[in-house]
Amino acid sequence: MKRAERLGRFQDRYEAGRRLAEALGSYAGRSDVLVVALPRGGVPVGYEVARALGAPLDVMQVRKLGVPGHEELAMGAIASGGVRIVSEDVVEALRIPERVIATVAAAETQELERRERIYREGRLFPELRGRTVILVDDGLATGSTMRAAAAALRSMGAARLVAAVPVAPKESCAALRETVDDVVCATMPDRFMAVGEWYEDFSQTSDEEVSELLRRGGRETSR
Repeated sequence: MKRAERLGRFQDRYEAGRRLAEALGSYAGRSDVLVVALPRGGVPVGYEVARALGAPLDVMQVRKLGVPGHEELAMGAIASGGVRIVSEDVVEALRIPERVIATVAAAETQELERRERIYREGRLFPELRGRTVILVDDGLATGSTMRAAAAALRSMGAARLVAAVPVAPKESCAALRETVDDVVCATMPDRFMAVGEWYEDFSQTSDEEVSELLRRGGRETSR
């Protein structure tokens, strides 16, 4: 597990992506590498990583399953391809019944499918067999969304999975190693409350920005 030396807050997601790319230098210029970002906040980060590495950029749709009434707390996540990950510790501690999980998952599936139509614009997902996929988000808290995305990518045939984030707690990075082949965290602070506290600008990324970055990323790697 690699760690960049520089600590401190990021100006925004673009700067975070550039700093994360420094820790991923060994993947630069490789024809087998594909950067896959988690929308929406992970896309600006992934765009800078893909540009620095000279790799194509794509997205994997993932939606957190928030606990009703406390939506910021994840009880699991879903990803494209019908993948569903449940945080058993949270579900058991709060005694959340399966019907509640199913109801939340159904609602989040509708949003996942909406974003799939908007972002992909008719493009097929790239072939993954034999490829190294760098899975990028703007940060990691519990890791449920990253695990769901990794499971989906693995089922699609990715040869090697690298999870890469600008900031995450040490224990979440360590736990993620059970799901992927490598974990790259640019910053692992001793004190971690939320991803947003490590950004000066953590404003919401819009659907329009995501779509534009995906188009731009496709044009730049096709040159």
